[in-house]
Amino acid sequence: MIKIEEFDRLAVVTYDRGERRNALSLQAMNELIDVAHRYASRVDITAVVLAGSAQGFSAGVDLKDPQRWAIEEKSLDERRYLASTGARMCKAWEGLPQLTIAAIEGFNVGGGIALTLACDWRVMADNAFLFVPEVQIGIPLVWHTVPRLVNMVGASRAKQIMLLGERMPAATALEWGLADWLAPAGTAVERATALAGQVAKSPSHVVKMSKESVNAHAHALNFVSTYMDVDQALVCGQSAEARQAREKFM
Repeated sequence: MIKIEEFDRLAVVTYDRGERRNALSLQAMNELIDVAHRYASRVDITAVVLAGSAQGFSAGVDLKDPQRWAIEEKSLDERRYLASTGARMCKAWEGLPQLTIAAIEGFNVGGGIALTLACDWRVMADNAFLFVPEVQIGIPLVWHTVPRLVNMVGASRAKQIMLLGERMPAATALEWGLADWLAPAGTAVERATALAGQVAKSPSHVVKMSKESVNAHAHALNFVSTYMDVDQALVCGQSAEARQAREKFM
């Protein structure tokens, strides 16, 4: 499911389930958390590229994963912990000391977007698209993603992305700041790896200190506005309306 390659001072992490349009199951998210935790202590690595499959980065949270959705009989503590997995995954990747670059081919949906927004930069194939359907399936956009999104595109555009549920082509993603570079289809990983290699030429400690300084300012108030978004997702996601919306969407 996860392949890791290392080239001198950079790493390429590829997440590819080979099924379910690369949706993020609980197992997949926990594996991505584990990878991030391992790299957090790798002082020999300066930059990390995170890629999905050649067909698409991710279709978002796996709506057919029983471990995530069939949780009515579990205690509230257990439900909250399971619902927080995506947020913990994004936090683990955002908190990496290394520069992180997401490479996006094909589609990137919902939770997949949340993960790529937790990275420092995004390289997107020029024929790829983004899609945020959370509201349409009866849940708010969570995983502490809203402040990251607002920081990048502003309040009005963030609401458009969240509430209209429209596909966003790569060119618009670049214009709005959700992509930093476009690359010809099939070359997003190559472009991201080249950028990572360029960064890795600089002294590693300076790269990491620079990232830390920027993030300390940019993310200072993020958690204040989203500390309860896991609970919001639980309240909304377990409602009859949300169940009906998920079934219709699938």
